[in-house]
Formats: sequence, structure tokens, C-alpha cells
Amino acid sequence: MIELKNISRKFADKYVVKNLNLKIKSGVFFGLLGPNGAGKTTTIRMMLTLLRPTGGKILIEGKDLKRNMIDYKRKLGLVAQHISLEKEMSARENLELHGRLHNLKKEKREKRIKELMDFVGLWKHRDKLIKQMSGGMKRRLMIARAIMHRPKILFMDEPTVGLDPASRRKIWDLLKDLNANGITIFMTTHYIEEAEILCEDIALMDEGEIIARGTPTELKSRVGRFVLEIFNNGKTEYKFFEKREKALDFANELGGNVMLRENTLEDVFIKLTDHGVGD
Repeated sequence: MIELKNISRKFADKYVVKNLNLKIKSGVFFGLLGPNGAGKTTTIRMMLTLLRPTGGKILIEGKDLKRNMIDYKRKLGLVAQHISLEKEMSARENLELHGRLHNLKKEKREKRIKELMDFVGLWKHRDKLIKQMSGGMKRRLMIARAIMHRPKILFMDEPTVGLDPASRRKIWDLLKDLNANGITIFMTTHYIEEAEILCEDIALMDEGEIIARGTPTELKSRVGRFVLEIFNNGKTEYKFFEKREKALDFANELGGNVMLRENTLEDVFIKLTDHGVGD
């Protein structure tokens, strides 16, 4: 269990995270969804003890989180937003280094490297230098590195940013597999589809605050199931309807440039904030 109690963080005179309260159960795939600058990365950095909260408490299994909680840190894995692999080393050497840092014995280390590189589909590329690898390969290797020491909780900050659709889906399959095997995943993302497909529990964050939380289905139930997009005078307006028939009747009365579709999490975000997740 991870619990954030009234967590705040400010830089200079500006609060980036404001009175954040969250409880995250073990084994859950949790998503923190919001636009760039919402405070998602700052929240993860506080949970990793890389930043100290300006106010509030972070509790791990009921204990107040401190920077020197070595036993807690051993339970954590991190896939950062930016590529942090050693570019002049091979894929296998990167995992070898991480295994040594976690004091894995040689036999266990070598077995684990083979196991993980098979898992992420990179064994045949084990001797390739990082600078020669594609973006998708690097992301998969970062996941392998993050779970080298068998963490209980995996933090992922925008894990598929900048990847093509095919590479993103490969990452999604890896994450589903990890979560199915008991790893708690805390992921930040601004990709709507990613959050809907992967996360069973989602918090929407904007300007440092949680504005809504629930399962994807629960969150989408906050607005009508059907959305009518109406393009008028250079601007798109959104109308929400519970019934498709009512949406069609409304559209027929308008005529012109309209589109009918089912709602998404971004529609919830737009209705609550008046701007999109990508803004």
C-alpha cells in the first residue's frame, strides 16, 4: 500500500503539486493522467525520494517515507521519461552493470540477463551498442533494466513517449505481463489510449491537483456516452448525450459539419478543465 497524504511541492513561489491525496493498493496498475506540466513527474520524484515534499507525508506500508529507507528503495524500479542507458555500452553490459549495482551474484546475474532479454525480445541484439538501437528497443531495454532486481513496485514516467504505434503496443504487452505477475505499476502518461487500455485505476491531474479518479468506465460515466463534435466558426464544440438517438436527432437539426462518436477519457478531462490532456 502506498499512501500520499496532503502532499505538496513548490519551486520558488509556485506550487507544482497541491495537497495531493492518493491511496494505491498492491498489485494495481495505476495511471496518473494529465497534460505536460500537470505535476506528474514531480509526484513520481517525491515517491522515489528524489525530491522532498514541501508539505504532507508519503506512507509506504504504513511507514513514513524517508530518504534513507534502503529496504523500500530495493522494492522499486524506475523507467524514466528520458533515455538513461549508457550509450557506449552494449545492451547486455547495461543490464550487467545494473545487476552488479544490486549485488546480484554472477550466476544469478547472467541467468536474469538472459531471462529478461528474452522477455523484451532483445536477446539477439544483446551485443549491440545503445547508440545503434532504435527508440523502441531502448525503451524495452529500460524496462528490462528496471526489473533486473525483481522490484515490487515499478514507476514509469511517460514510458512510450515518442514511440511509433507498433513499438508502443509491444511495450503495452510487456507491462500487462508484468502486472499480471503481481508487480504494482504506477505510470504517468498523457496518452489517452494508453491509460484506457492499461490502467484499472486512473487519477486525472491538472495544475498540480487531482480532479477526478476511478476506473476508465467510472470516469467516462461522468459525461454522456455519446459525443457530438460540432465545428462552428473555427472552433469545435462538444455536446454529450446518454442515448445515441438523441445525439442523432440533435445533429439532424443542426446539419453542417458534425461528427458522432463514443466518449473517451479526454472528453472527461475537457469537460472538467476546458482543455485537453495534450494541451
